[in-house]
Amino acid sequence: MTENEFNELADAVFNRIEQAIDASGADIECNLDGPVLELEFDDGSQIIVNRHGPNQEIWLAAKSGGFHYAYQDGQWVSKRDGGELFGKLGELVKIKF
Repeated sequence: MTENEFNELADAVFNRIEQAIDASGADIECNLDGPVLELEFDDGSQIIVNRHGPNQEIWLAAKSGGFHYAYQDGQWVSKRDGGELFGKLGELVKIKF
């Protein structure tokens, strides 16, 4: 995949996350700063979503650990356990509520 293709796919991930947070009505602050999307909760804890261009991965970082996802067959899949990015992100957000 080219760098432009990766960036377009990563942009779509960030947009999808922001739209889901907005639609949920949850009190979560979304801050986008370049390649990093920070989700901040009322208690000050954060989930960080970061695009990592050199590896063409999306990384999640939370109190429970870090997770790396590569684009395969139309979805972002964990190299560690084969899980899907949005499923894991949903689990992490649910822990906060």
